[in-house]
Amino acid sequence: MGSPRKDITAVLLDLDGTLYAAEGVIPGAGEAVRTLRARGLAVRFVTNTTTRSRRALADRLQRMGFPAAPDEIYSPPWAAGRFLRRRQARAYLLVPDGAREDFAGIPEEDQRPDYVVIGDLGEGWTFGRLNRAFRLILEQGAGLIGLGRTRYYQAADGPRLDVGPFVAALEEATGRKAMILGKPAPAFFQMVLEDLGISPGQVVMVGDDIEIDVGGAQTVGMQGILVRTGKFRPADLEGRIRPDAVLTSIAELPAWLG
Repeated sequence: MGSPRKDITAVLLDLDGTLYAAEGVIPGAGEAVRTLRARGLAVRFVTNTTTRSRRALADRLQRMGFPAAPDEIYSPPWAAGRFLRRRQARAYLLVPDGAREDFAGIPEEDQRPDYVVIGDLGEGWTFGRLNRAFRLILEQGAGLIGLGRTRYYQAADGPRLDVGPFVAALEEATGRKAMILGKPAPAFFQMVLEDLGISPGQVVMVGDDIEIDVGGAQTVGMQGILVRTGKFRPADLEGRIRPDAVLTSIAELPAWLG
């Protein structure tokens, strides 16, 4: 399963597929999180969810039995909001209503925005919305921010398209590359490290996605642990990305850390 390192001071945990799944909380997940906190580790929650604000995500985690504060959650809306506010930028926001709280204070502009921000609109996607974003980028020179590159997620009724395919469509149509402010982009993980104020060698990322969670974390120097829950498939272990450890579930994490 790999060799644990004793210099880990922070643990980043993916949410969907790692702490819980469509069927409910992963057995032993709550106890694992409480054990990590009791040991003095900084436990943070890192998700590519773009449909809820940090506050709403914290509320949901608390209802599931995971103690969590809004400022312990890192998400694409948080990262994009931070990026835009620092630059006093105007934005055309194609993000779910539930995430708009994290964009507070950012001027919205649908004629000449500085950036077009693409999140997971789910059933709310229409040709008109996608084409409007296309024109603002192509004709008005707006930058493109994608809230992650996740291709799909596992819903109760099966896999569903996430934000990645829509970002890819706009990149293909405009010939412009998107700035990705979600896993697995290095810029996103660097923002997390900056907020924590620690070096990547002190951090381990745990998730069910070999590319998004493990590969993204390893790119910036963190350890990446893959769990066999959520979207995990045996074929994940046959690709180019080699996890630092593979665990049956997050319940095994405290023992692995030693």
